[in-house]
Amino acid sequence: MKQRTSTIGAASPVKLWLQRFAFVLLLTIAFMTLLIGKADTVVVSRARMALIDGLAPFLDAVATPIQTARRVTGEVTDYIRLADENRALRQQNDTLMEWQRVARGLQAQNESLRNLLHFVPDPKVSFITAPIIADTSSGFVRSVVILAGMREGVTKGQAAMTGNGLAGRVLEVGYRASRILLLTDINARVPVIIERTRDQAVLAGDNSPMPDLRYMPRDVDIKIGDRVVTSGAGGAFPSGLPVGEVSDISDGHIRVRPFADLGRLEYVRLVNYALPGILTEDLGIDAAGYDPMRFSAIDGILNTVSPTSSPAAAATKSTKKNAAEPAAKPAAKQRKKTQGTAGTE
Repeated sequence: MKQRTSTIGAASPVKLWLQRFAFVLLLTIAFMTLLIGKADTVVVSRARMALIDGLAPFLDAVATPIQTARRVTGEVTDYIRLADENRALRQQNDTLMEWQRVARGLQAQNESLRNLLHFVPDPKVSFITAPIIADTSSGFVRSVVILAGMREGVTKGQAAMTGNGLAGRVLEVGYRASRILLLTDINARVPVIIERTRDQAVLAGDNSPMPDLRYMPRDVDIKIGDRVVTSGAGGAFPSGLPVGEVSDISDGHIRVRPFADLGRLEYVRLVNYALPGILTEDLGIDAAGYDPMRFSAIDGILNTVSPTSSPAAAATKSTKKNAAEPAAKPAAKQRKKTQGTAGTE
């Protein structure tokens, strides 16, 4: 008992010294470790790896339950999420089945009403996409030339569309190329309607980047940002084609910014809605009966279609020429007879 007490009494000064100088001692050990690591990196690396190898089984034993708990927690979370999604999908499926039942009923009702009214369905829409090969815009004209013409079925008055909206219409058609009149041209006029108020107007170009709305009602309630679409008036274009949005209202002018970026056009889509509109009345030709073999000599050149250069005018000239030839032959014979008689006398 006395020996144990003496041992504890002898260790007390050492313990007190360690408690007092522990920070300094640890700092000294760390500094010595750094010096040893700089002096002999191989020894430090080996010691570090030996320590890691020794602690690896313990770390693995501690990490395995943690990973298992994390995996179980993730699976439970996924199960709860999948259960919620399954419940939502079932509700959505029930809603879609109800809409399908209503749609079938409306489809049957629509078919019966069409049969009752002898409804004529809309013509099928056809289109072609053509690249722009020239920009013929100037100080007084806003137009572009595309590589598509009568050979591809292009006709005057077709709508020229981009992915964003209406860009213009086909103005002149050649055999292999055509000219597109843009919305901003001073000669461009498009019947439109304000989508929000349903007020009709005419979009008129003036060679500026933003065309002008004209012939608006006096009490129109128009605001900046209102969408402008085609109205279908006159049969030039179908109703509902996106044109642009109101961007400025000042000085009695309502400016519209086109949805189509007319300054960066590369391709346009020519859409044929098969409308009996007013834009093809001045052609003087039947595009369906056009014979490309008669115009093979101007292959590759943009034809300016006019009443004097149209196939119908050419046919008219040919008819007049054929009708004049039989009348000219008797006159020539009569002149010969008169000359012969004079010579005899």
